Amino acid sequence: MTNIADFVRASAAARPEHPALVTRTSELSWGQVDQRVDRVARALSERGLARGARVALMAGNRPEFALAYFGILRAGLVAVPLNTGYTSHEVLRLCADAGADLLIHDGSAGKVAASVSRRALNLDVVALDSEAGQAMVGVGGAGRGAFRAPRTTARDLAVLMYTSGSEGQPKGVMLSHGALKANIDALTRLSKPAAMTKDDRLLIVLPLFHIYGLNAGLGLAAKVGATSVLLERFDPRSSLTAIRELGVTNVAGAPPMYVSWSAEGSLRESMDGVRLLVSGASALPPAVFQQFRTITGKPIWEGYGLTECSPVVTSTLASRRPKPGSVGRPVVGVQVTLRDTTGQEVQEGDPGELWVKAKSLLSGYWPEGSAAVDADGWFHTGDVAILDEDGDYRLVDRRRDLVIVSGFNVYPREVEAVISTHPAVAEVAVIGVPHPLTGESVKAVIVLNKGVPEPDDLRAFCEARLARFKCPSIIEFVPKLPRAVTGKITKTKLKDVHG
Repeated sequence: MTNIADFVRASAAARPEHPALVTRTSELSWGQVDQRVDRVARALSERGLARGARVALMAGNRPEFALAYFGILRAGLVAVPLNTGYTSHEVLRLCADAGADLLIHDGSAGKVAASVSRRALNLDVVALDSEAGQAMVGVGGAGRGAFRAPRTTARDLAVLMYTSGSEGQPKGVMLSHGALKANIDALTRLSKPAAMTKDDRLLIVLPLFHIYGLNAGLGLAAKVGATSVLLERFDPRSSLTAIRELGVTNVAGAPPMYVSWSAEGSLRESMDGVRLLVSGASALPPAVFQQFRTITGKPIWEGYGLTECSPVVTSTLASRRPKPGSVGRPVVGVQVTLRDTTGQEVQEGDPGELWVKAKSLLSGYWPEGSAAVDADGWFHTGDVAILDEDGDYRLVDRRRDLVIVSGFNVYPREVEAVISTHPAVAEVAVIGVPHPLTGESVKAVIVLNKGVPEPDDLRAFCEARLARFKCPSIIEFVPKLPRAVTGKITKTKLKDVHG
């Protein structure tokens, strides 16, 4: 199998009646999904789209997203998932950058798509909820037999995934069928506990336009023939109801989800049938890990990954023990090393930039496949980590987030960990801001617990626990922190935040 859509074909052959895609109101078996994916692929081919053409996909977590995604790949085309929160200006820019021939969207993106359709002369637009869109994804009518897919190689581009653009304009990450498959294969080899079993029902509420939900979620479920339970948006209470009523056994989550769930009275009951809880996309605070385990009796298995790595690099599932503050060890087939700014390996116990070498790495950045790895095949992640005494990796910070005060390195995550222990603090993010004497100084942006007045002892609290150069010189209180769709704090927006 070289095409990711082949996983659908294989699961349909092995267990055609087994549920594949489930929502609160619908259910499709693997046999039905395979037939509908054929119809999407045929419809796209009949549009005259050449092999390797890019098809933008802007839809929420609904079965039609999965059908369109696998259909695009089966037709030998390239999927370009787009954030459903993008404006028409952003969609136009990315579709032009990708050279997309077609935009498929759902109702939530209707206004944006209509604007794009009026302004983009060379871009066809299809609404999933229109008659043409429903025919494309196989709703109603009879099928015409199996689609004869064009031959695909492991090197062929499958997904063009645009990064969040936290440091400027989004970059198109080129992910081949081979890279996506390599990461899925690595996840299937995790055991005790298994990352996914064929009888799992996986909750996917993380957006499918993000690589975490798309490949480590939907792709992995297709590989093993498991069931994906799709929720279009996260709400703590209703998602717990869905977990309980739809028989979810496996949760692909992010830290804000676990924080929100911890405050719900039905948490323990709702999690009774869950076999595995996984967290990624950003760091899980150790306090949340402990609180969740106390309430539910279940650990959270944390991992680390990047879009450029398809995405999983390390996981506590690989070290076979959940451990607060740790992202575990590399999954099978992934090599990791820690290097200093000169490219030399760091001394044991010292922080260094994570470099990754694996078959799951990107082919390059769009469009020319510009070099993303060095001459020896290493991808420099920009993330700083430490290898602890147990042989597990612990993230320290993003190298780009490093604050340098009078020549001394300050890792924002260390400062955040201290401030977060103050009883008045609900959330905190730390950044560096320019300073005329020290080069940079530390700024803390804080969300307080509801009903708590601004504390007047925070500076003294920090000074008692941190070296003076690490203590924030600026403290601002805000009602909420800016976040990306996965819950990750968007630190580039914090420099302009004023309480």
